[in-house]
Amino acid sequence: MELAHSLLLNEEALAQITEAKRPVFIFEWLRFLDKVLVAANKTDVKEKQKKLVEQLTGLISSSPGPPTRKLLAKNLAALYSIGDTFTVFQTLDKCNDIIKSKDDTSAYLPTKLTAVACVGAFYEKMGRMLGSSFPETVNNLLKSLKSAESQGRSEILMSLQKVLSGLGCAAASCHRDIYKNARSLLTDRAMAVRCAVAKCLLELQNEAVFMWTAELENVATLCFKSLENSNYGVRVAVSKLLGTVMATALIPKQAAVMRQNVKRATLEEVLELMATGFLRGGSGFLKSGGEMLKVGGSVNREVRVGVTQAYVVFVTTLGGQWLERNFATFLSHVLDLVSHPRATQTHVEAVYSRRCVSFILRATVGSLLGEKAQIAAAKDICQAIATSVWHIKKVEAVVNDANTENKSGAADVSASQHVMVCALQELGSLVQSLNATASPLIQEPSIGLLETVTSVLLHPSMAARLAAAWCLRCVAVALPFQLTPFLDRCAERLNNLKTSPEAVSGYSFAMAALLGGVHQCPLGIPHAKGKMVVSIAEDLLRTAAQNSRLSLQRTQAGWLLLGALMTLGPSVVRYHLPKMLLLWRNVFPRSLKELEAEKARGDSFTWQVTLEGRAGALCAMRSFVAHCPELLTEDVIRKLMTPIECAMTMMSHIPSVIKAHGAHLKASAAMVRLRLYDILALLPPKTYEGSFNALLRELVAEFTLTDNSANTTTSLLRSLCHYDDSVLLGSWLQETDHKSIEDQEHDPSSIYLRIPAGEVVPWSSSFGGYQSFDAFSCLCSWVVFPHVSYQTQVCLSKRIVLYSIVTAKLNLNFFIFLWLKGLAENKSTLGPEEVRKSALTLVMGALDNPNPILRCAAGEALGRMAQVVGEATFIARMAQYSFDKLKSARDVVSRTGHSLALGCLHRYVGGIGSGQHLKTSVSILLALAQDGTSPEVQTWSLHSLALIVDSSGPMYRGYVEPTLSLVLTLLLTVPPSHTEVHQCLGRCLGAIITTVGPELQGNGATVSTIRSSCLVGCAITQDHSDSLVQAAAISCLQQLHMFAPRHVNLSSLVPSLCVHLCSSHLLLRRAAVACLRQLAQREAAEVCEYAMSLAKNAGEKESINITETGLEGVLFGMLDRETDRKLCSDIHDTLGHMLSSLAVEKLSHWLRLCKDVLAASSDAEKKDEMDDDTMFTTLGEEDKSKPSVAPRWATRVFAADCLCRIIMLCENANKVHFDLALARSAKLRNPKNDLLVLHLSDLIRMAFMAATDHSNQLRMAGLQALEDIIKKFAAVPEPEFPGHVILEQYQANVGAALRPAFSQDTPSDITAKACQVCSTWIGSGVVSDLNDLRRVHNLLVSSLDKVQTGKGSSSQLYRESATTMEKLAVLKAWAEVYVVAMKIKKEADTKPKKVVKNGGDDDDDDYGAVDELPPDSLITLVQPELPTLSRLWLAALKDYALLTLPAEFASQLPPDGGAFYTPETIDTARLHYRNSWAPILHAVALWLNGTGFNASETTEDAPAGISNPQNRATSIMLNPAPATPPSTKSLQEINKDRMHLILGNIVIQFLCSPRPEEPVEHVMSCLEALHTLLNSTCARTHIAEDQLLGVELLSVLHRLLLTCNPPSVQLLVTGVVQQIIRAAQDHFQEKRNTLNEEDAKEKDTSTTVGEGGESGGLVPGKSLVFAAMELLMFILVRHMPHLSTKMSDSPSHLCSRTQLPEESARLVAATISILSDLPTLCSPAGCMTILPTILFLIIQVLKDTAVKTVGNQVPLPVTATLQGLKNIVTLPMAVNEEIQKQWTNIIRSTLASILDYSQPEASKPILDEVSMLTAIALFLWSASTEIIGVQSLQNGCMNRFKAALNSPDPWVQAKCYQLLLSVFQHTNRALAIPYIHSLAPMVVEKLKSVEKNRPNNKTELLAVQEGIKVLETLVALGEEQNRVHLLALLVPTLISYLLNENAFPSAPVVSKELHEFALQDLTRIGPLYPHAFKTVMGAAPELKTRLETAVRASQASKAKAAARQPPPTVHSTPTIKLKTSFF
Repeated sequence: MELAHSLLLNEEALAQITEAKRPVFIFEWLRFLDKVLVAANKTDVKEKQKKLVEQLTGLISSSPGPPTRKLLAKNLAALYSIGDTFTVFQTLDKCNDIIKSKDDTSAYLPTKLTAVACVGAFYEKMGRMLGSSFPETVNNLLKSLKSAESQGRSEILMSLQKVLSGLGCAAASCHRDIYKNARSLLTDRAMAVRCAVAKCLLELQNEAVFMWTAELENVATLCFKSLENSNYGVRVAVSKLLGTVMATALIPKQAAVMRQNVKRATLEEVLELMATGFLRGGSGFLKSGGEMLKVGGSVNREVRVGVTQAYVVFVTTLGGQWLERNFATFLSHVLDLVSHPRATQTHVEAVYSRRCVSFILRATVGSLLGEKAQIAAAKDICQAIATSVWHIKKVEAVVNDANTENKSGAADVSASQHVMVCALQELGSLVQSLNATASPLIQEPSIGLLETVTSVLLHPSMAARLAAAWCLRCVAVALPFQLTPFLDRCAERLNNLKTSPEAVSGYSFAMAALLGGVHQCPLGIPHAKGKMVVSIAEDLLRTAAQNSRLSLQRTQAGWLLLGALMTLGPSVVRYHLPKMLLLWRNVFPRSLKELEAEKARGDSFTWQVTLEGRAGALCAMRSFVAHCPELLTEDVIRKLMTPIECAMTMMSHIPSVIKAHGAHLKASAAMVRLRLYDILALLPPKTYEGSFNALLRELVAEFTLTDNSANTTTSLLRSLCHYDDSVLLGSWLQETDHKSIEDQEHDPSSIYLRIPAGEVVPWSSSFGGYQSFDAFSCLCSWVVFPHVSYQTQVCLSKRIVLYSIVTAKLNLNFFIFLWLKGLAENKSTLGPEEVRKSALTLVMGALDNPNPILRCAAGEALGRMAQVVGEATFIARMAQYSFDKLKSARDVVSRTGHSLALGCLHRYVGGIGSGQHLKTSVSILLALAQDGTSPEVQTWSLHSLALIVDSSGPMYRGYVEPTLSLVLTLLLTVPPSHTEVHQCLGRCLGAIITTVGPELQGNGATVSTIRSSCLVGCAITQDHSDSLVQAAAISCLQQLHMFAPRHVNLSSLVPSLCVHLCSSHLLLRRAAVACLRQLAQREAAEVCEYAMSLAKNAGEKESINITETGLEGVLFGMLDRETDRKLCSDIHDTLGHMLSSLAVEKLSHWLRLCKDVLAASSDAEKKDEMDDDTMFTTLGEEDKSKPSVAPRWATRVFAADCLCRIIMLCENANKVHFDLALARSAKLRNPKNDLLVLHLSDLIRMAFMAATDHSNQLRMAGLQALEDIIKKFAAVPEPEFPGHVILEQYQANVGAALRPAFSQDTPSDITAKACQVCSTWIGSGVVSDLNDLRRVHNLLVSSLDKVQTGKGSSSQLYRESATTMEKLAVLKAWAEVYVVAMKIKKEADTKPKKVVKNGGDDDDDDYGAVDELPPDSLITLVQPELPTLSRLWLAALKDYALLTLPAEFASQLPPDGGAFYTPETIDTARLHYRNSWAPILHAVALWLNGTGFNASETTEDAPAGISNPQNRATSIMLNPAPATPPSTKSLQEINKDRMHLILGNIVIQFLCSPRPEEPVEHVMSCLEALHTLLNSTCARTHIAEDQLLGVELLSVLHRLLLTCNPPSVQLLVTGVVQQIIRAAQDHFQEKRNTLNEEDAKEKDTSTTVGEGGESGGLVPGKSLVFAAMELLMFILVRHMPHLSTKMSDSPSHLCSRTQLPEESARLVAATISILSDLPTLCSPAGCMTILPTILFLIIQVLKDTAVKTVGNQVPLPVTATLQGLKNIVTLPMAVNEEIQKQWTNIIRSTLASILDYSQPEASKPILDEVSMLTAIALFLWSASTEIIGVQSLQNGCMNRFKAALNSPDPWVQAKCYQLLLSVFQHTNRALAIPYIHSLAPMVVEKLKSVEKNRPNNKTELLAVQEGIKVLETLVALGEEQNRVHLLALLVPTLISYLLNENAFPSAPVVSKELHEFALQDLTRIGPLYPHAFKTVMGAAPELKTRLETAVRASQASKAKAAARQPPPTVHSTPTIKLKTSFF
């Protein structure tokens, strides 16, 4: 293929390849040329032009295929338009000669067609440059048009179309000729020709004025005629022509009007013409009446559908603004269509016409009008309905006056019913799509929408009543606050108008519809409404028998309401189930005897009512089974089976009843049967095993005996055929924008069923009559047949086959197929041989049936049979049969049937099971696919081939090349008009690509060939004119892109996809978006770039809509126009992928997109004004760049979600996005830098617009965005005003956005969200102005009043759980505010005392703005509400605790619900509690800790001044307040209850197993609450007294640590553990104190206080200490894994000292300090048990964390270990001998270990000697000499000190001196003396050596100073007689530090400081020991002189300094100190 890529055709290469591959080679070259010519250099082209023209014209006569000729013509034309044009006329003549040639053979045809195509391309490209020659060319083409066959005709017409478009108005002279010749072909036999004519005429009407003036009627008639017997393609083309001509006639194109003075048609004329087609079809106006009578007068369906589409084209062409202005006229016209008697001659036809009219309205109003215009349209529709209702009332009055005109009256009623149905359906759809934006329609009384719609509920026709009910349901779903009032109104009217049959029926329909809509309203309806419905229904059923005129309606209504009730789900139905079961049981006869009695008794009317009632009951049962599966226990099913079995028995007696009472009962009986099968299909077959045989007898009779040949069912059969086979049955099965479904009968029950996604109006597509019967009988048989005994199966199958031979019905095949499918899905076998044989006979017969649907089903059945039997021999036999048949048969029917059979065999048996037949199958199908005489055979065989490729997988790899080459050959040769063949070729290509799969990336020769063949195939299918083929091409390219992304050329693919986005075909748009979605996942940036390049190069010709907003803008625009669910979700995904990869880089662009969409609602008003002049100039060519409608609410919601995603993406990308100062500097550095914080005002504005919109969903999204913005930006400082944050300037906006959410009529979910935002806003610390704070705070106060109203408030619109949600949200918000307020207060309390910031608060708010908002202002706002709040909070926690009980305790829950939930809504309430309990718990803990434990529940207002809990309790008990009755429980009991509630029921329950989906904030809140609680004495006593509670709590915390990772959680846990331990310590201390007081005489008793008692044993599970150690050990090992012996013993483990990260260090420190507290909880014996472990851990931690740091800071864990050691060593342990001995051993070992560890080692990081020395010193200070005075330990300690003194690090020396000082000063002289003896000489030496080696820095100086202090201390400690000797050491050393006066000025600073220090010291020591000092000085005169010189020099310098200093001035310092530094 690479050889084909050259400018000139590589003829040598072409000669070398085989004949078969040449067309592909040539096509590939033409493809290359097509790309290259545009980009090539003009001179290069001109050089080679001659040769190129020769090569290209040579190819014309080589009979090229359709795609090749298209490309060839395109290239030739392009070549001439780029290069020289002087030979163009020669080429043109050559083509004309070929066209004129008389050769009519089929071989010469391709050449002729190519010549025709070339002529068209020349004119299209060069137009008027060829001007002079066109009359001849046109005549030539028209002449050959007369004699051409169909392919030639369509090609010539397409060429003419191109000639016309190229020449424009210059070809005016030929217009008439072309029109005359073309119009007769509009009714051509070949569909492709009709399409071509339509397109040609469409081009012609652009310039030919006569088409839409004089010839307008003829054009219309022609179009109607051509629509008869047309296919989808023709309908699309002709409707486009018709619609466009009509639109042009109404508003002509500007240019044409200028040239000729034309008479414009009026709107009435145009609409009248179109109506003719709709009502009379193509019969024209002149046909005699006789002929009309012969046809039966009904219009051909294709014509009606075509005209329907034409209406849509007509309106779309005129545009949305035209429709807005003329909507009333258009509406009345369209509704007149459906009320015309001609459109509604039979019921089926009426339904069909309604469908058409609804389609016209939906397609125009739904997509062309913006929301404002839609509301106006809805008003017009309301008006139309009202008029119609009024008209009926008038007619009824007239009819009642004179019964003569009865007939016309009835006709009026039936006509109006159709108008009603269409208008109401459209109204419902409109309101539903407008959603909450439709509220003005309901609120404006002048419109009276509700009155109008409810008035239709009394319409005589059932269809109209159903439509009105449906419309009400739509309104209620769109505006949920109307749901409950509607229900109430309907119930009231039902009660008032019980006597009118229409009212009973209509209002019950409405109620049923409303109940069915509840599941779409998340807030639901009050529970009581269910009870109301049940009582109404019961009443109706009870009174049905009282009045025969009403009994039928009442029965139906009652059961309908009960069926609708079931859709409310188990939570409501549960309460009414017993009653329902009773009602069901009573409807049916209990026994055979009762049944016989019934038969004997009833007349025909009673039977009709009875049957209707039973059908209703079964329908309600079905609804129950479908919607409440949770309630279907075995017991309930057993009770349900009783009536069902009765119904089955009754069914067998029905025929005799019908015989007796007349055939009019058939319909009712059929309904009962349908309902019965319906419910049986839903129940598990096991439940009705006993009735199988009876049931099957019924079913088989259904199939074989009932005579319903009139409407043999195919609808379900079609839907059960495999979706992929739809291509064989015509594309009606696939989805197009114009899918119109036939429908036969209304089924009221469908009004409340849940609608499958995507359906708009359900009940008009439900089947009815007998049709659905077969359907359900089959469904049942599929479920039942596999379960019956073999004998029954055999007997039945024989009977079926017997009948099938007689009747050859569809149903039977259908039955077999379903039965086999059921078997396959149940994995059972086919049973005995006879059954298999008879089934096979039947299926094989059907394969040769002329009905394609039957053949399709038979193929499926055969495949299923092979799957069920699963024997190789059987499969082989079936395959062989088909092989033989295909080899011998010549007729189309059997060839298609058997080729499909092969495909199905492979599909169901799979590649491995059918592998041995693969070769034969493939060869036969490949041969069949080449049969060019029959496109049908080609289609079926290619379809089967695709199935085989799909199912064989890798086994097919060997056949890929031959299949591919066949596919390519066919693509290049099959005429494009055979679209089915091309669709199948596309499927084959896709299947092959999947089979080769990832191999496609390879570079081998074969793979490259396969890949390029696939790409060529894709290119051909992409250029095909049919949308389905193009869609197949897109999905092939999508597959290719998945497997070999490098080889798919995005630069051509993306633009073509963008063009398809504007296609009128849904499938094509879907495919394009699906492909873009895949591309955007990987290469979003490239996709957007290529799309933009398309916009730049598009020029005028493309109708593409890409503006500067790029592809994203187009996709956002599509969201407003598209209604297809799948398509919209794909668009959402595509935009989502683009957003994630591009939003951060192109921030402004994306924010602008979102802003434009969100701001649309406010801009919409401005567009409406437009003066008349502009209206005429612009309407034809509306400004294309503007989106056609303002963004709808759903798109705006999506945009708001995008906003939140952008914020999140920026957060993950870079923190600069949230720092104004950094962002500004980045922007200065590079103006392209785009950072989120710079767009803050836009973000706030967007969130504000969304939060204050009409649409509730948008308000939710806006509030969410607002909350995100507050959270992310709250802490961002404002660089220009230090101490302020940037959000402060938006306080007013936030307040204004929140206010509307608290209004009275706001739905609960929005209020709940707004509370959340309020608390976030107040807690964020942004609000600096007390007034602003108060505004938001008042919103919360107002909502708190709402909470205090009890549960049963009267004005309830929504389900009770909605109120629960709202109340809890308010309480949660208050709790969060309170928590923040207390935190601020606490910080304010601790601030002044401590200057250093507390390390524990990460998010410490900086009160720069202290003077604006005092820190306690927030708490003062909360304080007044606290009494109320605390009560509500506790109530909420109590509810939560009850709701979290496991299911088995459900019986213990209070029967009437809790404080905020009702028992009915318990399940939904749980969720709301789960969201809000944690902050509430935290708040309650804070409150209890602050005041709460001292306040009993009854006396909230008691004085809070008494702080001591005991006093408080007594004071309350002694003086109960007179107003309140004395409280029954004492305060202690109350507190105990509260503690149980909080600790046991909530904290422990939650921490035991926090759900994985619980946010970590809940865990944090819970732990903080626990910590706060344990601050109070009451809680501590509670937990300490009950030791098991403490143990339980600790083990729960331990378990929490196992599952919860964040360090913040671990820190909180350690805090809580510390509190628990402290509580226990206090408790034990109290115990010991009391014991000591009592037993002062007996000393020993205190030994047993504490854990471990006398024995020292700790019991796991009961011991607090053990639990604490387990938990603490876990934390330590988590952060320092080598502490675990298991770890350190493993060979891979290397112990290393590393510095812990800061959080870990804090945790380890906290853990160690708790560990060291544990011994205080134990008795001495217990201590001995735990101390070894604790000390081991402490020393290990010390060893591992004592690492030298840069600034010589001591790490936190080290400080903690030292503190811990001190605590332990000072424990009072001298109790008795035994323990004394153990204690001594433990302490000695500890010290020995420390000495051991502190030996310096080379390999490890440098040990921090200071910490180790400190530890040693600790022992020396704290332990007694007896314990550590052992020689070996003493030597060790001295060695460590010596090592430190000799350390090179002066810091270590300094610290060592300090420690020595403390050791030397030890009170116990016995301990100190050995150390003085050993170490003092060394100290003296060190200090002496300083003279030669003076200090160089501050640290060294410090070391010297510390050393001197040690010496001074020794002097002081020495006895008087030794003092001289000691001073003789100290004084000379000090004097040696003095500098002489010459060296002084030049000495370094440090030296001078040493000098000063020595001098000061000497001057201080002299006076202290005058005698000794004198003695020393006298002994050494040189010392004396040095000292005196130094003193003199010092005094002189001081005098000088004093002289130099000026006298002090007053006010040298400012008196006012500024609080804030501004620099």
